[in-house]
Amino acid sequence: MSIQKRLVGSYMVVICLTVLILEIFLIASVRFYYFHNVERILNNQAELSASFFQQYFDEEDLETQSDRLLQGFAHNSDAQVQIIAPSGRLLQDSNGLQGNVSMTEYPDVQAAIGGAPGVWKGKDPLTHEPVLAVSYPLKEHENGMTLGEVRFVTSLTATLHTLHQITVLLISVGILVIAIVTVLGLLLSWTITRSIKDLKQGADRMTEGDFSIRVRKRYQDELGSLADTLNMMAARILKSEELKNDFISSISHELRTPLTSIKGWVITLKSSGRDNKLLLQEGLDIIESEGDRLSHLVDELLDFSKLDNGRIALELGPVDLSELLRHMGRQLGPRAARQGVSLEVQTGEDLPLIQADVNRLKQVLINLLDNSLKFIAPGGRILLHAHKDQGKVVICVEDTGIGIAEEELARVLHKFYKADQHASGSGLGLAISDQIIRLHHGELRISSTVGKGTTVHIFLPVSDY
Repeated sequence: MSIQKRLVGSYMVVICLTVLILEIFLIASVRFYYFHNVERILNNQAELSASFFQQYFDEEDLETQSDRLLQGFAHNSDAQVQIIAPSGRLLQDSNGLQGNVSMTEYPDVQAAIGGAPGVWKGKDPLTHEPVLAVSYPLKEHENGMTLGEVRFVTSLTATLHTLHQITVLLISVGILVIAIVTVLGLLLSWTITRSIKDLKQGADRMTEGDFSIRVRKRYQDELGSLADTLNMMAARILKSEELKNDFISSISHELRTPLTSIKGWVITLKSSGRDNKLLLQEGLDIIESEGDRLSHLVDELLDFSKLDNGRIALELGPVDLSELLRHMGRQLGPRAARQGVSLEVQTGEDLPLIQADVNRLKQVLINLLDNSLKFIAPGGRILLHAHKDQGKVVICVEDTGIGIAEEELARVLHKFYKADQHASGSGLGLAISDQIIRLHHGELRISSTVGKGTTVHIFLPVSDY
């Protein structure tokens, strides 16, 4: 069953039950009000008549005065008035019913004979119309003996007709309410299911591999937020796909270049390298260099795979940061000198020992210094230094290179990302460095200004793990 049918069905069940309960309550309340009102009027008339009799006629013979009593009682009432003897025999009737008729079959008359007011609702035996009857005992003033009964009878036909009209009106209003709510429920469910259908269609397209699709955001609600999330996810996947394709293209180029060079030199050495030692030495040096380059690329790919799957393990031990930074300066100093770049190393005297994987930290620093050397002009300056700050050790790599644009700064730590797609490298160096620092429970932050340079801060905890 569709969501729209379930929503509309739920609305219908709730509103129908609500309307039904209200209809029953209102109809019962109206019926009670009308019948109680008629009964109250008859009771008041009967009670006034009995009181009048008790004050003025209780010492006279009831049967003799019955005609006068009937005229007095019926003068101010539209109801049928009956004067009944203590035995239950009918003495007078305002509708002309003949006397000597026994009225003891009616419950209200029986109650009045017993000295208590009585009420009866039923059908008139002559006209067969619904009536309401109230009987009241006519008592003697001194000893309270029942001398007879007065009975007021009124037709309920007009009352029932009014109740029928009110009932029809209430039911019609209830049906109208159900119809309105049904239409509103259909519209509301349509607005909800339309957004859900858009989301489903978008998800189906994405399942098929089309991440260029965008789900329409119709309303500012939870489904609208879900549409935004789905669109953002599609955009990121599309970007990742682009980065992956760029990475495949770039790594293919990076692998092809040294392989082509190696293969070319192997062919050259095979053909003429035996008799030319200088050529042989040059070729072997280039093959070794290109082999190291291939090994570096493969190591980066393996490191990334291990980090991405959480399978890399750190070999922690005490690390002297001052010695580590000086070692990095000695290792990359010659390359910086060849490029005409000043590489300076500064270390504080109070740097503590930290627990870390020294080889992984070297890998991070080599990646950072290599990036600085790639994007700095001759005459530039690279500063490598460290200091202690609020329970942490901060390692800084500052350069005066070309810098990174603000819109690219947030993406430089993403895997496969390269600001210049034609530049050498896999685009994994910074992503791997960030993961290594995270494994050390640290943080890597990059700040940069285009044309002025880039600064990388590495924050590492001092305490043992």
